[in-house]
Amino acid sequence: MKKNYSKLRNESDIRGVAIAGVPGQEVNLTEEACRDIARGFALWLTRKEGKTNLRVAVGRDSRLSGETLSGWLCDELSKEGVSVTDMGMASTPAMFMTTKTEGFMFDGAVMVTASHLPYNRNGYKFFTPEGGVEASDINEMIALAEGESHTGLPPKKTEKAEFMSVYSKRLADMIRASCGSERPLEGLRIVVDAGNGAGGFYVENVLKPLGANTEGSRYLEPDGRFPNHIPNPENAEAMASITEAVAEANADLGIIFDTDVDRAGAVLSDGSELNRNRLIAILSAMLLRDHPGTTIVTDSVTSSGLAEFIAAKGGVHHRFRRGYRNVINESMRLNSEGIDSQLAIETSGHGAFKENYFLDDGAYIVTKLIIELSRARREGYTLASLIEDLKEPAESREFRMDLNLEDFKPYGRRIIEELKEYAEKQEGWSLAPSNYEGVRVNLDGAHGDGWFLLRLSLHEPLMPLNIESDSEGGVKKIAAELSGFIGEYELLDSEKLREFAEGK
Repeated sequence: MKKNYSKLRNESDIRGVAIAGVPGQEVNLTEEACRDIARGFALWLTRKEGKTNLRVAVGRDSRLSGETLSGWLCDELSKEGVSVTDMGMASTPAMFMTTKTEGFMFDGAVMVTASHLPYNRNGYKFFTPEGGVEASDINEMIALAEGESHTGLPPKKTEKAEFMSVYSKRLADMIRASCGSERPLEGLRIVVDAGNGAGGFYVENVLKPLGANTEGSRYLEPDGRFPNHIPNPENAEAMASITEAVAEANADLGIIFDTDVDRAGAVLSDGSELNRNRLIAILSAMLLRDHPGTTIVTDSVTSSGLAEFIAAKGGVHHRFRRGYRNVINESMRLNSEGIDSQLAIETSGHGAFKENYFLDDGAYIVTKLIIELSRARREGYTLASLIEDLKEPAESREFRMDLNLEDFKPYGRRIIEELKEYAEKQEGWSLAPSNYEGVRVNLDGAHGDGWFLLRLSLHEPLMPLNIESDSEGGVKKIAAELSGFIGEYELLDSEKLREFAEGK
């Protein structure tokens, strides 16, 4: 039977079902699939680097299937003539840094993770010294994995090592250098919720050596069942957990990581959440102080208030497409054209700094926040004061509407184009300028006082609809304005939108 691994591609990652037992979810990250993908990566990297003495580092997060999937990958890479170093438990950003750190400088790295997805899923993220691979690279690896080619190189051995202490020291030294002290966090109480993912290292290896009081931190022990909550800064239960921890410990700052620590969120001492638009705003304020006029690249669903905030601080807000690789690549493109762009960040919490190889690194984001917290304490201001001028929406909501046909993209594109034409004819509606994804429409006060964005998912047969309003009841008003038009498309399941608009 011809192999077909295309369904395992998730943009620039590999993801699939690794553990049986969930109804309707058949295991597709089988041993054969994982070994074939490892062989595809070995072939792809050998061709890309043009050398035969390749060295690759492999790490994993706390998922139950992680050790098994890592073992298959390491074994197959070794058989293909790659010198493999198994780093054990690690974070995704740390695995990239194995390609950039003196004394390591690997030719490639692989992280076994499925980010915040449920316990039964897993996958692989691939890196070279240039950064995370692109979707086109994954397509090439899959094509090679589906074939029968081998590198033909003599087998190598897999060694074991650890890198998290090295990675952690870099972050701790950043804080020491910025604050001018060996233990600059003494007197500060900082709590961490790692959600039983891979982020517990930040307490032991970064915060405690710098003098922080971390009592009240939660779920630092790796546990791939994720028994307490999903490790995800976008998840309401997860944010409620770290908010509660901040209140109970009377902490100066609360930190929450996703499973593999490439994303983060925070909670300020007053209990206010620092994620989505608020996280982007505070990082922008910090950067614009040191890099006046820089361009902040975000995804497409950021608020109008954020754009106004960045402009008021002297920066440029460049709203692009969803997908962390999309915003990173756009920021890199701007820099290559001579336009300074210091930050690429999604509302999901994926944030990449120019100064840090454009690596989306939750621990690096948190480290920047802690440096700012220390500075604020010395100079007599608060983190909250940095975003006190941020205009936040009164309401926001997302509707995820299924497209009930196999070849969904042409149908979805037709809806978007016809909605653009429809919007141009509606009183009080105006198409947003510089729109890179779907259709974003601004509405005046009489029609909902806000905006909506309808877009087409890249890989799934669905159309997300985001609505935001600056007034109470505005989202419902906008939903009502839209539901009649959208309801005409029988293959788009807009039932929840209609029920919401009708108050059901």
